Formats: sequence, C-alpha cells, structure tokens
Amino acid sequence: MVEIPRSQGGGLARRIDGILALNRVLPSQINSAHEALCNALDDDDADIRITALKSLPSFAIKKHENLFLYLSDRLLEDDNDVRREARLALRKSAPVFPSGCEEILRRELRDTRKQHRDDAFTTLQETAANWVETGCLHLDELIREEDVDLRRRGAKILRTITAKGGATGWDLISWSLQDEDPIVRRSASACLSKLANSEPKIATILVEAAMLDEDNGVRKNIIRTLKTLDMQNPRVAQLIQDGARDKDPVLRKACIDQLSIILSGDRLREVAAELLRQETRKDLRKRLERLALDVDWEGTEEEKNRSLAPLEKVEEEEISEPNATLSPHSGVDKPKSESHKQELGRRAARNEDERDF
Repeated sequence: MVEIPRSQGGGLARRIDGILALNRVLPSQINSAHEALCNALDDDDADIRITALKSLPSFAIKKHENLFLYLSDRLLEDDNDVRREARLALRKSAPVFPSGCEEILRRELRDTRKQHRDDAFTTLQETAANWVETGCLHLDELIREEDVDLRRRGAKILRTITAKGGATGWDLISWSLQDEDPIVRRSASACLSKLANSEPKIATILVEAAMLDEDNGVRKNIIRTLKTLDMQNPRVAQLIQDGARDKDPVLRKACIDQLSIILSGDRLREVAAELLRQETRKDLRKRLERLALDVDWEGTEEEKNRSLAPLEKVEEEEISEPNATLSPHSGVDKPKSESHKQELGRRAARNEDERDF
C-alpha cells in the first residue's frame, strides 16, 4: 500500500497527488515510478509539469537517470511558473548532485535574465558549501569572465570556500585581489580575515600584496585583517611598520596603534621618532610623540616621580585565631598570615629601591 495525501478534492486522489507520492513507492516499483515521473515532466499540461518538478529532487535520490535532462528543458520554457519551479528544483538538487547539475548551473549562472542569475548564484553558494571542489570549479571560470557582474557575484561567494578551498581557493582570492574592478577586490579582501584564522602565513602574503591597493574598501579589510595576524611574526611586524609610512592616514593610524605591540624599549622609541619626522597629521604626531618619549630622561617631573614612586603602604591586618594556640615552649614559631608575608616583601623591595635611588 502506498499512502497518497489527499490535498484537494473528495475521497479520490488525482494524478497530481499520485505524482507527489512517487518518492514513496516500494523499491520494486522504482522503475515504474521513474517512467511515470519522466512522462509527467514532459506532459502538455503546465500544472502537471510543475507538480513533477516538485517531486523531482526527492525522487532523484532513488533514481536520477535522465531527470536532469528534463530539468534542463523546463528551465528553457516560456511558461514563467514552470521556470520558477524548475529553478527551485535546481536549487534543491545541485547541492546533492553537483556533477549531474554542473552544466545546467553553468548555463543558468550566465543567463541574462536577472531572476535566473540571482537564483543560480544562490544555488552555487549552497553547492559550494557542500562541495568545495565544485564551488572552486565554477568560481575559477566566473572570475575570468569579461562580464563584470559575473566576476562581482562570483567574488562574493569566495568566503564560502575560503577555509576549506586549499591552494585552489587561495589562488582564486589572489586573482580576485588583482581584478581591475574595485568591488571584486573588496569582496576578495573581505576573505582575508577569515583566511588568517586557518592559514595565517598565506593571509600575510596576500595582505602584503593588497596593502598597495588604493580602494578604501580594500584598505579597510586589510586593516581588519592586520589586527588578527600574529604580531610576533617578523613579516607581520614589518608590514605594520611599512603601513605606518603609508600615504593613507587611516592605514597609518591603524598601524601606529599596533607599534607598541610589535616593538618595545629603545627600538619602539627609535621607530616612533623616525616616523615623527615625516608625519604631518596632528593627531598622529601626538601618538608618535608619546611612543618616542623616554620618561626617565625626557618626561615631566610628575611622570618621573610616578615611575620612581614606591608602592603604597598596606596596613597589616590583624588575624586572630582563638582555636589555634601554640605552646610558648613548643619550639615552633607562630604561623604568619599571607598578608604579613606580602608586606615583608613590599618593605624589602622599597628599601632596595631607596638605596638605588
């Protein structure tokens, strides 16, 4: 027995109900159900074709032979309702059958009709999330297209394959960062912060190449990525020092803020002093002046005193332990509280500082 839902009508199931129930047939009836579905996909009645398209994605799991050929034909129909249902069927099927839908998706991505192209790129994004290799295959073709709209749409999907795309994904991001269109480059640079989490060395190389980009959107993404990289990496440290000399004040400010993380002591003051000689913005000059200042030699009297001031005295707390008494002749010293030990350490440190001073 096959349970057929009665969505409309009286007690009798119609042909549409039977088509929707084809995916519930017994294994012994799959071939017959497959033939019935193929006939329905090619039926003269548009409502029957639409119903067959609704049943296609779930039935394809049982037997997909020739089904995608019919799906391809339905996407080329004149009937707008049939094409809409066919696009939905493609969106459901492509993430499960990437090879079977590859050619169909390739054609739909380049369709000049906006709704077809919109749905196709949504389908590609969902397919790329499940099958990174398939996503990289389509994106590799899209970023080489002369149509800038295809390159822009493709670049937006790069984030989907950034973490798991491997060397192919890195190449796609690198090529897109060199695109002549700034919107494509922005989308590619937006992947770098995510790439820095999985492949920091590759991200550092790409950031280094993209720092010369003149587009503000790209530079904002570069600044965001710089803050996520390993500051102990010599290459990253050099990138930040180079960025502090850049002509873009926003990038300079971001890099100057990172100087105290990658440098310290005399080296920090030396670099800050060097940057100070060529910096023209007042706010950045103030930042560099603070970094270049040696408080022990050039600070104000108040700053010097603050750095040399001893620790504030902490009053020793009296701790009474009535239940813990020791015999005066037991030969064991009375235990000292933890605060008493800390105070003794502070006094010794202050005495040492006063002698040095």
